[in-house]
Amino acid sequence: MGLPLKPHLLFLLIISLSSPSQQLQDPALIDRIVRDSAFRSYLTDHHKTAVVYNVSLPPSVSGATVETVRYRTSSLRRHGASVNEFHVAPGVVVHPHSKRLILVIQNLGNLSSVYGSYRNISGFRLVSPVLGLLFYRAANIRNSSIPPELEILVTKSPITVDFSGLEQSTEGRRVLCALFELDGKLSLSNVTRSNACSARSQGHFALVVETINNAGGGEEMKLSGWKVVVVSVAAGAFTAVLLGLIVVAMVTAKWKRLQTAEMERRAYEEEALQISMVGHVRAPAAAMVRTTPRLENDDAPSW
Repeated sequence: MGLPLKPHLLFLLIISLSSPSQQLQDPALIDRIVRDSAFRSYLTDHHKTAVVYNVSLPPSVSGATVETVRYRTSSLRRHGASVNEFHVAPGVVVHPHSKRLILVIQNLGNLSSVYGSYRNISGFRLVSPVLGLLFYRAANIRNSSIPPELEILVTKSPITVDFSGLEQSTEGRRVLCALFELDGKLSLSNVTRSNACSARSQGHFALVVETINNAGGGEEMKLSGWKVVVVSVAAGAFTAVLLGLIVVAMVTAKWKRLQTAEMERRAYEEEALQISMVGHVRAPAAAMVRTTPRLENDDAPSW
């Protein structure tokens, strides 16, 4: 019994089967081919719950290895699961609700280059294979009219991906975790521990490093940042000095005005001349004293 396919998906599948794997450059198409292969395996050979099965893949994706396992949703929520490099902690909630679900675990191997040329990864380079973890509704294995994709909500500890057992080439550079989400968004984060990543959504995971050009650009940005800091500090110091000089000048002028007023006050208090008001102006005035006339000799004037 085969898995029923929609006409457009059947057309894409036929094209992919007739094309060499190196020409398959659509990550979404790879996921659909892997998903349908996993579903078909449950219709033929795989029947048990919580048992990991290998999935046979068509030649177009033969560079990848895929495993799948089916769980009761309630059991996965209570106990979590560990499959290969992935650990799903308890507390995962799926939407829409499904009694059973299927986990599809991918190691894309040499197909990882599809993500190496991903439009959002410019400036970074893959240094590990791309690993995928995707959730599907097990109830839709025989019903192609309902999309099998599930959304997940991680309510407690995040999903962890352990890359320690995979071949890597970091060249001594700082390693980052890359998450390629199903909507095409790329998220970068730090490695949480030795070659491990954590996330709260499903998708494809890989380790990346900055390319040489991008690293150089980052160094340049750091230098520019230092220049901005130095200029900002110098400008702040100059402003502080200028404000200090202005304050000193204002205090000095005030002190001089007070000193002048004090000197005038003392001068007024110690002056010998009287002060009179002429209109609104204070002016010194001498006392009214007449000098007594005196003849230089006793001779009478001769006139």
